[in-house]
Amino acid sequence: MRFLLDTQVALWAFFEQKRLSAQARSVLEDRENKLVFSTATLWEIAIKRALGKKGFQFDPRVLRRTMLDDGYEELPVLGHHAVEVDSLPPIHKDPFDRILIAQAMVEGITLLTADPVIAQYPGPIRKV
Repeated sequence: MRFLLDTQVALWAFFEQKRLSAQARSVLEDRENKLVFSTATLWEIAIKRALGKKGFQFDPRVLRRTMLDDGYEELPVLGHHAVEVDSLPPIHKDPFDRILIAQAMVEGITLLTADPVIAQYPGPIRKV
């Protein structure tokens, strides 16, 4: 199964593993699963790191390289992902989360999230 990691899950997977739930660890450790990250995640980390936001002190270059080296697939943000955002109900206003949800829907990938608000969206989303 393919899983798209939301930003928080990606950060926890590589820098704060103790924050991952047992269910999240199980998904991430299962070699049968194909793990995917979005360029939007790197963009979010870069912006929030530059703003000095707590929890975003990690270098997105290091995270990207580590994920690629660990076999994760990188998913670019494409036009059909961007236009899908307008079909989402107004549950959540964060543009980074909304593009990840749209990417999951368009690509048919399950979005792996720890955020209960994101989990309210219809579509391929799993809260862990």
